Amino acid sequence: MSQAPVSTAGTSRRKDDDAHLRDLGYEPELARRMGPFGNFAISFSVISILSGCMTLYGFGLSTGGPAVMMWGWVAVGLFVLCVGMGLAEVTSAYPTSGALYYMAHQLGGPRWGWYTGWLNLLGLLGAIAGIDYGCALFIGAFLNLQWGFEPTAEKTLLIFAVILVLHMTLNLLRVRVVSILNSISVWWHLAGVAIIVGVLIVVPDHHQSAGFVFGEFNNDTGWNNPFYVTAIGLLLAQYTFSGYDASAHLSEETTQAQVSSAKGIVRAIWVSWVAGFVLLAGLTFAIQDYVGTQESGTGVPPAQIFIDAIGEGGAKALLLIVICAQLFCGNAETAATARMVFAFSRDGALPGSKMWRRVSPRTGVPTRAVMLSVAVAFCLALPSLYSETAYGAVTAINVIGITPAYAIPIYLRLRAKDRFVPGPWNLGKWSSLIGWVAVCWVAVITVVFCLPQESPVDVNSFNYASVALAAVLLLATVSWWAAGRRSYKTPVYTADPEMAELGKDLV
Repeated sequence: MSQAPVSTAGTSRRKDDDAHLRDLGYEPELARRMGPFGNFAISFSVISILSGCMTLYGFGLSTGGPAVMMWGWVAVGLFVLCVGMGLAEVTSAYPTSGALYYMAHQLGGPRWGWYTGWLNLLGLLGAIAGIDYGCALFIGAFLNLQWGFEPTAEKTLLIFAVILVLHMTLNLLRVRVVSILNSISVWWHLAGVAIIVGVLIVVPDHHQSAGFVFGEFNNDTGWNNPFYVTAIGLLLAQYTFSGYDASAHLSEETTQAQVSSAKGIVRAIWVSWVAGFVLLAGLTFAIQDYVGTQESGTGVPPAQIFIDAIGEGGAKALLLIVICAQLFCGNAETAATARMVFAFSRDGALPGSKMWRRVSPRTGVPTRAVMLSVAVAFCLALPSLYSETAYGAVTAINVIGITPAYAIPIYLRLRAKDRFVPGPWNLGKWSSLIGWVAVCWVAVITVVFCLPQESPVDVNSFNYASVALAAVLLLATVSWWAAGRRSYKTPVYTADPEMAELGKDLV
């Protein structure tokens, strides 16, 4: 990867960042107070291995078991790293809060940008709902262990609402506060993994064998084909490896944005890749009772591993580590989503755009975008009161929307070939190979997302991800013809004539 030298003087950095943003067509409005580490930290916090791996661990136990979890994590992490590098290269050229949709618009035209924007936005909103609701489930499990609390659907939704209010309040403060929290989050996650794995190595008298951890295949899906089950099992890793576009969404608030945002994406992925492997291995070696873990009365299989391995007292302490990490994750996701709402509104893509694009003159934060993001996330979780299946269908918008959106700018950059002018962080001669690997992987995993995960298939076991994807595309199509083609418009990249040509409607 080649990288141009970047000035280290704080004042000149800010001037260069703002000048480039003006070249991209936007007047700087947000406060640029986030450093390179803070930018990496927000994507790392959103990926949150202590959220994704923990929440989906029970899914992994049933869909292939330890062998698929461990080797699937290795394989998926490699492919996701390719996606991240491809996206980072385009981010370096276009560091804006709109991120994916702005890139797609500039490289492919308005309709590419419009559809990418809606996929990205609804994916981000679904992510807030999924992360914070998952955190509410873990809090319910902790309260159950501590005080015998019964986590009903109504009580879990109330906990979820309190978490949303907390994240809204934190995100209404200056972006510097969010940046500090994300920096703390990095060390909390890394130290948390070290503590959890360390305790699970030292305390239990019994551990599973390496042959079990890396070779045991378990299938509780009802499907007989092991290759099919393995494909489904890859989703534990793929679900976890999402949200790293947060670095791009916060680029207008980051110094040295063309380099810092690109590096933030790639670093967040590879650090999560390594730490997540250690966490999954630590949990799996410590399993005492496989079936008992799957059928845990807490509703959270990792909590049962903690209880069986070190007792209830220690389990509560480890659960608190996980819960705090999930709170950091949800807070970072709220920040990224609010920037997407702000940017999409700035370009006239949302109903009431003038309201949602407003930035607080005191804090430099898009406060109304923050409040809208939290409100919509709460609405997305309301079906949980009536049906877990309905709630799963709603939150499927997260992964099925956001994953294809990652590949669109990479594909359009490949289609543009030499007309694309790379930023200071780029892949050089490896750009085409890595880009096509990324696009092909996203195409394959998007199909896997839509496959039925249990047999027999009925109303409760049906995979509603395909329905969610169809609903998002239908919404985008209807809104485009109803208003978007008239109201939606991004500025053209003015610094380079060839890039400006790419901004025309090629669709």
